[in-house]
Amino acid sequence: MEAAELYNLAARHGCRALAVLTVSDHLQTGEALPPEERQSSFGDMVEIALEAAISTK
Repeated sequence: MEAAELYNLAARHGCRALAVLTVSDHLQTGEALPPEERQSSFGDMVEIALEAAISTK
């Protein structure tokens, strides 16, 4: 829902937007990342997103 509103606002104001999503749990198999791994992978995702945002300016 937040991503949809992000894109809505970007379109309304003529801006570009990007939503970065992570998946930590698999609903069908029950597989899940441990909290420590989830936190470190989230940090990696944020770094990648920031690098991408900076390089597109």
